[in-house]
Amino acid sequence: MTDLAIRKSLLRKSILAVRDRLPIEQRLSMSHAINGCLVAMPEYQEATTVLGYMNFGSEFVSGSWVEQALADGKRLALPRVNRHTNELDLYRVENPENQLAPGLWGIAEPLPERCERLNELNEVEFALLPGVVFTRNGSRLGYGGGYYDKLLARMRTYPVLVAAAFALQMVQDVPQEATDIKVDWIVTEQGIIKCSA
Repeated sequence: MTDLAIRKSLLRKSILAVRDRLPIEQRLSMSHAINGCLVAMPEYQEATTVLGYMNFGSEFVSGSWVEQALADGKRLALPRVNRHTNELDLYRVENPENQLAPGLWGIAEPLPERCERLNELNEVEFALLPGVVFTRNGSRLGYGGGYYDKLLARMRTYPVLVAAAFALQMVQDVPQEATDIKVDWIVTEQGIIKCSA
């Protein structure tokens, strides 16, 4: 492992350890506050097609946001790990209960036989991204697979990139590589942060 990879791994582990200790009631309460901020964003309200994700572990509980996006009439895309390309494929989901099933790492993923694949990635106007560690300037440290960086690299232009995170996931500095893509906004239970370059 390179020095940068080691630094990323240690930072990731330390933040995950703190996040994992959050009581479930607190995580749900903070997720509810984050969801309220997300759906109030003009960038969300103006978007027709939005990209979300289904949470796992101690992440922001994204299910309410997914349901709200559908209730708001958005075209909702959710990711599925393609085991052949090791990249994310996006699928349009209209009925999560019927169209999702546990996939890689137990995360709910779209069932390709029940969903329409979103081949035109640039339809996405608002992308909600997961992650482990963030800074106020938009640096993001994910789980180490690089799935979202690879997905964004396939887009001609980026949608509005928004991360949902608990305030405890914010740090001063994150080790970055040239391929790491920054987010435009970070939404925590304490409010909305517009990232400065």
